[in-house]
Amino acid sequence: MVRQDPDSHIGYVFQDDRLLPWRTARGNVEFALEPLRLTTPERRRRALEALTLVGLPAFADRYPFQLSGGMRSRVAIARSLVRRPHVLLLDEPFSRLDGPTRTALHDELLQLKQSLAMTVVMVTHDVDEAVALADRVVVLSPRPGRIRRIIDVRLDHPRNPYGSQENLLARHLRQMLQDAHDIQEVTP
Repeated sequence: MVRQDPDSHIGYVFQDDRLLPWRTARGNVEFALEPLRLTTPERRRRALEALTLVGLPAFADRYPFQLSGGMRSRVAIARSLVRRPHVLLLDEPFSRLDGPTRTALHDELLQLKQSLAMTVVMVTHDVDEAVALADRVVVLSPRPGRIRRIIDVRLDHPRNPYGSQENLLARHLRQMLQDAHDIQEVTP
């Protein structure tokens, strides 16, 4: 996929998929292209290309109510990727998914990040998700949110969720979050 839209450097995936119920999967992805004034065939081609990236070309003509939660999340990701961003921002996009679907989408996200050579910034409250995906974890303090610590994760992908290094990192992150929470409750 070649980046061609210089004005669309940032893609954003919300916590909710925010799909338009009256549009098909392809129509939801095409929606992101409408401001570009592309021809209809070009818009359709690019939307199908983005749906292919997330493994859903066979579901292009399905409406959101006909898709599973994981498929809906993948359509939302495709909608963000169709403009070929350099940076993809994600706001807990997998928080509503079951474990196996979430793990599958983690793998897809890592593959997309590598194949498209883009930067991914993801907000999550799930420590295990951060350990599975992140090259760098930024731990924020509660109210006001300030950077408490930045941790470089030097573990190869794919990561073993039951591996000793992964578990050590997860325990360390949980302890940092607990310490920050304890400090917040004591501070007026």
